[in-house]
Amino acid sequence: MLNGVIVIHKEAGFTSHDVVAKMRGICGQKKIGHTGTLDPQATGVLPVCLGSATKLCDMLTDKDKEYVAELLLGVETDTQDTTGKVLRQCDVTADEEQVEAAIRSFLGSYMQVPPMYSALKVNGKKLYELARAGKEVEREARKVTIYELEILDIQLPVVRFRVACSKGTYIRTLCADIGEKLGCGGTMKSLMRTRVGDYSIENAVTLQTLEKLRDEKRINEVLKPADSAFLYAPMLHMKEEFTKVVDNGNSFFPNQTAENQVHPAGDWVRVYRADDSFVGIYAYDNTRTWYKPVKMFLS
Repeated sequence: MLNGVIVIHKEAGFTSHDVVAKMRGICGQKKIGHTGTLDPQATGVLPVCLGSATKLCDMLTDKDKEYVAELLLGVETDTQDTTGKVLRQCDVTADEEQVEAAIRSFLGSYMQVPPMYSALKVNGKKLYELARAGKEVEREARKVTIYELEILDIQLPVVRFRVACSKGTYIRTLCADIGEKLGCGGTMKSLMRTRVGDYSIENAVTLQTLEKLRDEKRINEVLKPADSAFLYAPMLHMKEEFTKVVDNGNSFFPNQTAENQVHPAGDWVRVYRADDSFVGIYAYDNTRTWYKPVKMFLS
């Protein structure tokens, strides 16, 4: 069984579930899961977890993400992208300077109302299921954060921009909100996800490439270990005599590690055995003065 993460460059027309289904056939195993949906028309980074690394799925969903999007001004649709029904069209009277100012005004945190065409659940029903049935329900605005906004090209009524944002941010809704601010409406024309956490588009492979690597028995070349998802976290190595402590999934004290370091309470650290094999993610508990397990990746 393969254990690790493969970063897929999802092509347009595939759902995230389609990708997982195709990978089960390519890799010849059932234990595969994706790390958060990417719209069918969207392309780009979709980290897929295999084997023991499926424990990562919920952890990667919470990662910050980066996208390159095209905004079409002067059009509003029911899905907030160009696949939907056009609700309103109007002239774009704003000039480039006004458009740039409106886009940059969304830098930082703001309250965003999730779109009806999304996988969020209300009373056990996914919003897009309700939307397809012609129903609209009230959605509570959620705080999202736009860390970076770079305008790449303006050819009105189309604007291409790069955005780095927090989890739970809908780029479709950001496009609609920009259009609303300009008074002409806006919808998302295209979307490519270029980064999820530390996984970027430069290291992603298409399903077709993966199939070729499988035939050449080279899949391991693109299979990343589970700890690659946490490269930002400091490392701790257990002293050899305390290996059994973590092998049994127990908490440990700082002096049982080679580094003998105390990190800020709650911050994640990567824990390894003395032979550099990955054990799991731990966090320091200052009330007990020890590191306690967050998620174990024992193998």
